[in-house]
Amino acid sequence: MNYRRLRVLILAMAAMANMSAAAPGFDRVSGKPFASRSEIIAPHGMAATSQPLATQIALDILKAGGSAADAAIAANAALGLMEPTGSGIGGDLFAIVWDAEKEELTGLNGSGRAPKALSLQTFKDLGLDSIPPRGPLPVSVPGAVDGWFELHARYGRLPMNELLAPAIAYATDGFPVSEYIAYGWAINAENLKDYPGFADTFMPGGKAPRKGQVFRNPRLAKTYQLIADDGRDAFYKGEIARKIDSYMTEQGGFLRYEDLAEHKSEWVRPVSTNYRGYDIYELPPNGQGIAALQILNILEGFDIKSMGFGTAEYIHTFVEAKKLAFEDRAKFYADMDFVDVPVDKLVSKEYANERRKLIDTNKAAMSYPAGDGQLEDGDTIYLTVADSDGNMVSLIQSNYRGMGSGMTPGDLGFVLQDRGELFSLTEGHANVIEPGKRPFHTIIPAFIMKDGKPWISFGLMGGAMQPQGHAQIIVNIIDFGMNLQEAGDAARLNHSGSSEPTDTIMTTGGVIHLETGFSDATRAALEKMGHTLGESDGSFGGYQAIMWDEEQGVYYGASESRKDGHAAGY
Repeated sequence: MNYRRLRVLILAMAAMANMSAAAPGFDRVSGKPFASRSEIIAPHGMAATSQPLATQIALDILKAGGSAADAAIAANAALGLMEPTGSGIGGDLFAIVWDAEKEELTGLNGSGRAPKALSLQTFKDLGLDSIPPRGPLPVSVPGAVDGWFELHARYGRLPMNELLAPAIAYATDGFPVSEYIAYGWAINAENLKDYPGFADTFMPGGKAPRKGQVFRNPRLAKTYQLIADDGRDAFYKGEIARKIDSYMTEQGGFLRYEDLAEHKSEWVRPVSTNYRGYDIYELPPNGQGIAALQILNILEGFDIKSMGFGTAEYIHTFVEAKKLAFEDRAKFYADMDFVDVPVDKLVSKEYANERRKLIDTNKAAMSYPAGDGQLEDGDTIYLTVADSDGNMVSLIQSNYRGMGSGMTPGDLGFVLQDRGELFSLTEGHANVIEPGKRPFHTIIPAFIMKDGKPWISFGLMGGAMQPQGHAQIIVNIIDFGMNLQEAGDAARLNHSGSSEPTDTIMTTGGVIHLETGFSDATRAALEKMGHTLGESDGSFGGYQAIMWDEEQGVYYGASESRKDGHAAGY
């Protein structure tokens, strides 16, 4: 049984008693679109993650005097153990951090690069016209551990061994696997079980752990302890790096010790646009964050509020704006160390005004040209933490598709990412694979400023859904007046079929996937406009958020009802 779809269906059915054509359900008290739970409100700190034990670890670190960055690192380490379906130290990391003392918003790009020995010619010699999703070929340098240490060096308070201690204890003693994670784990295990080392680490007794089963990963505990004792160089220049090199060599891969030893993260300046008086921040490419800004700039020219949530008019307008942004995403977004990405132009209001003219308000477009200025999947974790001093961290981390490449080196206890799958193999393409280049990335954290002050730290995971989800959350809050929890629980749409940075061209208008809760009248109206509707396939992302209420001096927290986690404060 698909428990994810079942959970969404149950939530929708619970709301149907009070449903209107314009919204997927109503809260009994406010009359607004339904929320699965109340917002969490606390005065001193807040954490929101996709696994309850990880949320508690973050709070424990805050209570022990740790900063928001400390708590985020500790929670991410725990999620690498407890939610390996979406995270782990074999993957990459991105973050946006609000430094309350400096009153500064900063971004961290913790993504890894292609191996130096891997080039376009390699794939030509192998006779491949696309990069396989699993095995040794899509493996790129894992950047998460270096990302932890960069965050810790700039914003940390507690020693790293204290931050990793909870995850080490759970890896040694075990933890009960939660429901949704167990579901995803079983699917991934079926796909990856034959890759050397995977079953030994992730399939005790030859099977993926079921819901409630206590899972232990002593291999990961040992790896974490090495990192805690010897620092980031244990991973990139020490025993761990040498084991990765040896394993990848045995498996016919290209990642080598030198690739790991030369890796470093990059501090970047977040990119922003103003949407109806609120400053929305994303990170620049090689990620896809600015697609959310492009969507919002186009939507700002329409009276979204008067359209009403859940109407065909709103959904049509949103989807057409998404199509326009994603054509630019396919053409331009790539590693800015290798190509000149016209970021300022792409996120400008003037550019949005020109692109908006291409939208027919009554008819779906089959294709759009990109402006002159295989990414649907992706399992990820997003978490956000805020501390008593006003610091906030928006952090996203992933192994990409499923549990990554399946490459599980030796006795290290983690799987290597398959992020390199997202390179293009078309010569001259902005995102074409090159030695030492960072691939196009789907994972994106977000942040909202209000009147020049920090307001909301949030993210929504899930491959190509992410910029669509970011834009929907912002529209839900700003245009439709939803609270932090309602904005995440309200039914979502996911448009697939736009052009991708791996060269697929949109020629059919794509497909709109709608969660249960949208009315039959809305669906019929969309089809009349020429849209193709697909199944509610469950690819609607996972949301966490923290909001600062300056007037009351309290934090609000919200967490995704479609996953296992929660928000909690103190």
